[in-house]
Amino acid sequence: MKKEISVVGAVIVNDGKILCAQRSPEGSLPNMWEFPGGKIESGETPREALQREITEELECTVDVGKKVTTTIYEYDFGVVTLTTFFCELTSGTPRLTEHADVVWLRPGDLGTLNWAPADIPAIEIIRGALTS
Repeated sequence: MKKEISVVGAVIVNDGKILCAQRSPEGSLPNMWEFPGGKIESGETPREALQREITEELECTVDVGKKVTTTIYEYDFGVVTLTTFFCELTSGTPRLTEHADVVWLRPGDLGTLNWAPADIPAIEIIRGALTS
């Protein structure tokens, strides 16, 4: 039985654009793009985990809003359950501490990146929610 991993991702929206983060070349899913976030620790709610992860990874703070979707994807290293949330940047400017790069893209341009598979289902939902 594969390891089950529960993670959260932030769809940070600012000025009509979404923050996309490129994973490090080291580690799992090298150089793929994702919505920043990370593992839910014991005793944390998904929203608490997301606020903590964004503070740790990007050195900024977000207000966690409406849930986008939950996706389950089986990778070679385990089964990931990813829950994404719309977020608003409330203070700071995202800084690279763990990621190789970050870019701000309009919803219609999200498909131009090489996304981690678990993040892909959220893209169509985001496009529909932000372009209607």
